[in-house]
Amino acid sequence: MRSFDGKRKTSNPLAGPRLAGTVGPPLPGVSIRIVDDAGAPCAPGAIGAIQVKGPNVFSGYWRMPEKTQEEFTADGYFKTGDMGEWTPERYVRIVGRAKDLVITGGLNVYPKEIEGRIDAMPGVVESAVIGVPDPDLGEAVTAVVVARPGCTLTEAAIVGALKAEIASFKVPKRVYFVDELPRNAMGKVQKNVLRERFADATR
Repeated sequence: MRSFDGKRKTSNPLAGPRLAGTVGPPLPGVSIRIVDDAGAPCAPGAIGAIQVKGPNVFSGYWRMPEKTQEEFTADGYFKTGDMGEWTPERYVRIVGRAKDLVITGGLNVYPKEIEGRIDAMPGVVESAVIGVPDPDLGEAVTAVVVARPGCTLTEAAIVGALKAEIASFKVPKRVYFVDELPRNAMGKVQKNVLRERFADATR
C-alpha cells in the first residue's frame, strides 16, 4: 500500500470513545509515529509526517532498492506521505498529504482543513485547494469549487465565509468554479492537473 490508510493502520474502538475527525489509535501490533522535519517525535497537537511500521506494512518495492531506501527509514518505518497529529487521547488525526501542502509567505496551509469548510457550504458539491506560484508569497492559496446545479455561488461569498472562520493567510486568494474536478483511474482528485491549469492565476 503506497499511501497511509487510517482504516488499515488504525481503528476507532468499538467499546471506547470515537473521536470525530480522527482515524483512531494504532491497531495492535502496528507502530505509528509522527515526526517533524528533523525526525523528532511530535507532541500532541503538533503536525508532522506520519510513519508506520508493522506486519501489515509492505517490506519494500519489488526490485527497486533505491526507491525502498527512499521511502523507508533506517529503522524500518514507512514514510506514508501523509501529515497528521496526535490528539491528547493518542488518536491520529490526518490533515492531508505532504505533497499537497501549501506554503504561503512561509506559513503552512493544509488544504484538507479549508476543503472541509468549503464543502460544508450550501450549494457546494466538492472543492480542491491548491497552491499556485505567487511572486510575493511563494504560493497563493487557491480554491477550485464545483457548485450544485442551479446554485449560484460567488468568489466573494466563499472568501467572506472563510474569513470569519480561519486565519487570513489560509483564505484563498482566488476561487474558481468548474463543472467537475479531474480524477485519476482510482477516483482521486488530480491536484497536479489543477496546479498546471491555474498556474498563472495570480500573475
